[in-house]
Amino acid sequence: MISSITDSVSENNTIQGYLLYYTSLAALLILLIFYSGANAQQASEIVQKAHEKMQGKSSRAEITMQIVRPNWQRSISMKSWSMGEDYSLILITAPARDEGTAFLMRENEIWNWLPNVNRTIKMPPSMMSQSWMGSDFSNNDLVRESSIVTDYTYKLLSDSTINGYECYRIEMTPKPEAPIVWSKVISFISKDDYLQLRAEYYDENSDLVRVMTGSEIAELDGRLLPTRMEMNPMKEQGQKTVVTYQDIAFDIDVSESFFSIQNMKRID
Repeated sequence: MISSITDSVSENNTIQGYLLYYTSLAALLILLIFYSGANAQQASEIVQKAHEKMQGKSSRAEITMQIVRPNWQRSISMKSWSMGEDYSLILITAPARDEGTAFLMRENEIWNWLPNVNRTIKMPPSMMSQSWMGSDFSNNDLVRESSIVTDYTYKLLSDSTINGYECYRIEMTPKPEAPIVWSKVISFISKDDYLQLRAEYYDENSDLVRVMTGSEIAELDGRLLPTRMEMNPMKEQGQKTVVTYQDIAFDIDVSESFFSIQNMKRID
């Protein structure tokens, strides 16, 4: 009788132990799922804030691009206009041989106007990862076919410090359907002002291919921004491309009709 009672108590303790274990495990899994979702949401919000600060609802900018190679250098001046995620226009203003060349993104279509040969070219998706005007930036970087906000999933990593700025470090992984060649991008965004100070681009083998750094922080149109963006390819010694913002205006008065093939040909 005593043995039977002892066995019953032992069995009940074992059952309670299993229940406690699985209840704790379920609670832990729920907590991990919640944390993962909160982590992704926070990372997404950080990227969104940095993007909106740099782009605004619409913008107009004057930019200089310096292409540096071991044996030569080239400077390109341009004007750019954008509206939201779907519309942008870039006009080359110098050097003289490229003056008037324009690039237009209108929703899912990308166009290039070549005034020297009086020709408009519709750019296929296969060209988006190619070099823009011989620089270390791609067509996609400048014309923005892919969206930093909608084409990635996000994960917060450990914090980092860039040039004295405490930064969020965020892993951005392209969604399967996104037109992006990178396996991941690690983005460094300052905590105080949401400044994009560094971005690391990795290929499908997880090798670091190029690094973009933002510097020379200054106020443009009431916003504190990095006015110098430098792109460095990791496998090319003595090679880089530097983009400098001379001026920028946000939330300008512009409409969809501005971003047309006809306007691309005549804008100045």
